[in-house]
Amino acid sequence: MTRRPFLRSALLAAATAACGTLALAQAFPNKPITLIVPNPPGGVVDTSARLLADPLARILNATVVIDNRAGGSGNVAYGHVARSPADGYTLLTSYSAYHVGNPSLSPRLPWSQKELAPVALITAATNVIAAHPSVPANTLAEFIDYVKKNPGRLSYASQGNGSLSHIGTEMFKSQTGTSMVHIPYRGSGPAIQDVLSGQVQVFMTTPPSVMQHVLSGKLKAFAVTGKTRHPGLPNVPTTTEAGLKGFELEAWVGIFAPAGTPADVITKLTASIKQSLEQPDTKTRAATAGVELRYLPPEALDALVKRETEYWAKTIKAAGITAD
Repeated sequence: MTRRPFLRSALLAAATAACGTLALAQAFPNKPITLIVPNPPGGVVDTSARLLADPLARILNATVVIDNRAGGSGNVAYGHVARSPADGYTLLTSYSAYHVGNPSLSPRLPWSQKELAPVALITAATNVIAAHPSVPANTLAEFIDYVKKNPGRLSYASQGNGSLSHIGTEMFKSQTGTSMVHIPYRGSGPAIQDVLSGQVQVFMTTPPSVMQHVLSGKLKAFAVTGKTRHPGLPNVPTTTEAGLKGFELEAWVGIFAPAGTPADVITKLTASIKQSLEQPDTKTRAATAGVELRYLPPEALDALVKRETEYWAKTIKAAGITAD
């Protein structure tokens, strides 16, 4: 006899919770959504966030704000999102090197991958091996030969210690037997300024940072690090075409929410993001910026994170790379 009231109470509680979750998803969003970017303006991560913001705002009928929170090799932004309310209104625009590399570089992170729920992959980008015109080389083979003959004479920029440009260039040095001095910056924006001025000579980075400067002749591009040539730089060979086989480097950008964000909110966000990336104006802007739009749903993005975390852990250990 006493079990029936208890059972009714339990069913009522479950129904109330389900209705609450459904109401939250139906009401979402009813205030501005913030895309936290772990880099300064400029570069593939910031560009990706801005490509997404306008169409996402239209589709969700909401305001979408970009908040650049650079610092700590991305850890400032990641920690902020991990500690934010799990309601879908604070989202991380995540950079692959930070997301899968930082756990191996910094054992005492102010965040963990478990605190971030995958929402969608939005973009991917190859990298470009670029240099100031003062570097006396016109091909990748000539560049490698020059650096070998002048060890430590050239310096290279990165978006920060442990960034993809840092890890990738160290991999390049290891594979080619070359030596260059590492100069870390807080993002692509400040890095590219010093490369353009010649204070730093080399930068391996994604196309949005350097494409227009290469096309204008302000920088040289020796190769792109993908399997195929970049459509915005059709005259720049791949590393394989340029004679450096087995060296490929790709970055990706994904959207993550604080862990515990309701599943229905994640579902609404990922569907809206997919629709945003399919818009003709988004595709046009991405092509102009040199960014490849590439959507993956939460499950596939989660699998990508796990796969690349394992790969980068091995790479970072083998190269002896640290965040300091």
